[in-house]
Amino acid sequence: MAQAMRPPQISLLSTDGKPHPLQDTLMAVTLTLGAVAFVTAFFHNLHLISSWAGLIGILTGAYGQFVSVTTRERFALIIGLGASAIGFYLGMFHGGLFGG
Repeated sequence: MAQAMRPPQISLLSTDGKPHPLQDTLMAVTLTLGAVAFVTAFFHNLHLISSWAGLIGILTGAYGQFVSVTTRERFALIIGLGASAIGFYLGMFHGGLFGG
Protein backbone atom coordinates (compact mmCIF):
# COMPACT_ATOMS: atom_id res chain seq x y z
CA MET A 1 0.00 0.00 0.00
CA ALA A 2 1.48 3.31 -1.04
CA GLN A 3 0.10 5.27 1.84
CA ALA A 4 -1.23 4.24 5.21
CA MET A 5 -4.33 5.66 6.81
CA ARG A 6 -3.60 7.42 10.06
CA PRO A 7 -6.29 8.51 12.47
CA PRO A 8 -6.54 12.29 12.76
CA GLN A 9 -4.75 13.84 15.71
CA ILE A 10 -7.44 15.28 17.94
CA SER A 11 -6.25 17.63 20.61
CA LEU A 12 -8.14 18.78 23.64
CA LEU A 13 -7.17 22.38 22.98
CA SER A 14 -7.46 22.76 19.21
CA THR A 15 -10.18 21.54 16.89
CA ASP A 16 -8.45 22.21 13.59
CA GLY A 17 -5.57 19.79 14.14
CA LYS A 18 -2.90 22.50 14.17
CA PRO A 19 -0.83 23.54 17.18
CA HIS A 20 -1.59 26.92 18.71
CA PRO A 21 1.03 27.44 21.43
CA LEU A 22 0.39 31.17 21.98
CA GLN A 23 -3.36 30.76 22.18
CA ASP A 24 -3.08 27.70 24.45
CA THR A 25 -0.73 29.57 26.77
CA LEU A 26 -3.01 32.61 26.93
CA MET A 27 -5.95 30.32 27.61
CA ALA A 28 -4.15 28.52 30.45
CA VAL A 29 -2.95 31.78 32.01
CA THR A 30 -6.41 33.34 31.80
CA LEU A 31 -8.07 30.30 33.36
CA THR A 32 -5.48 30.15 36.15
CA LEU A 33 -5.70 33.85 36.94
CA GLY A 34 -9.48 33.68 36.78
CA ALA A 35 -9.56 30.81 39.26
CA VAL A 36 -7.17 32.63 41.62
CA ALA A 37 -9.12 35.89 41.37
CA PHE A 38 -12.47 34.16 41.84
CA VAL A 39 -11.42 32.13 44.88
CA THR A 40 -9.53 34.92 46.64
CA ALA A 41 -12.36 37.40 46.05
CA PHE A 42 -14.42 35.72 48.76
CA PHE A 43 -11.84 36.60 51.43
CA HIS A 44 -11.90 40.25 52.44
CA ASN A 45 -8.22 40.41 53.40
CA LEU A 46 -7.03 39.00 50.03
CA HIS A 47 -8.39 41.88 47.96
CA LEU A 48 -4.95 42.78 46.60
CA ILE A 49 -4.49 39.32 45.10
CA SER A 50 -8.01 39.12 43.72
CA SER A 51 -7.97 42.58 42.16
CA TRP A 52 -4.53 42.24 40.54
CA ALA A 53 -5.10 38.66 39.37
CA GLY A 54 -8.48 39.72 38.01
CA LEU A 55 -7.06 42.71 36.16
CA ILE A 56 -4.23 40.73 34.59
CA GLY A 57 -6.66 37.90 33.77
CA ILE A 58 -8.98 40.35 32.03
CA LEU A 59 -6.12 41.76 29.96
CA THR A 60 -4.68 38.37 28.96
CA GLY A 61 -8.17 37.05 28.21
CA ALA A 62 -9.00 40.02 26.03
CA TYR A 63 -5.79 39.59 24.04
CA GLY A 64 -6.45 35.86 23.85
CA GLN A 65 -9.87 36.54 22.38
CA PHE A 66 -8.27 38.82 19.83
CA VAL A 67 -5.81 36.16 18.60
CA SER A 68 -7.89 33.01 19.22
CA VAL A 69 -8.47 30.61 16.36
CA THR A 70 -10.78 27.83 17.54
CA THR A 71 -14.10 27.69 19.35
CA ARG A 72 -12.61 25.74 22.26
CA GLU A 73 -10.07 28.47 22.88
CA ARG A 74 -12.77 31.12 22.83
CA PHE A 75 -15.02 29.12 25.15
CA ALA A 76 -12.28 28.61 27.75
CA LEU A 77 -11.20 32.24 27.46
CA ILE A 78 -14.75 33.43 28.16
CA ILE A 79 -14.89 31.24 31.29
CA GLY A 80 -11.56 32.66 32.46
CA LEU A 81 -12.61 36.21 31.60
CA GLY A 82 -15.82 35.86 33.59
CA ALA A 83 -14.03 34.51 36.65
CA SER A 84 -11.36 37.21 36.36
CA ALA A 85 -13.98 39.93 36.09
CA ILE A 86 -15.90 38.70 39.14
CA GLY A 87 -12.67 38.47 41.13
CA PHE A 88 -11.57 41.90 39.95
CA TYR A 89 -14.86 43.60 40.81
CA LEU A 90 -15.12 41.99 44.24
CA GLY A 91 -11.47 42.79 44.92
CA MET A 92 -12.10 46.41 43.99
CA PHE A 93 -15.13 46.46 46.27
CA HIS A 94 -13.13 45.09 49.21
CA GLY A 95 -10.25 47.54 48.95
CA GLY A 96 -8.89 47.90 45.46
CA LEU A 97 -5.58 47.51 43.74
CA PHE A 98 -3.47 49.42 46.22
CA GLY A 99 -5.04 48.47 49.52
CA GLY A 100 -7.12 51.47 50.45
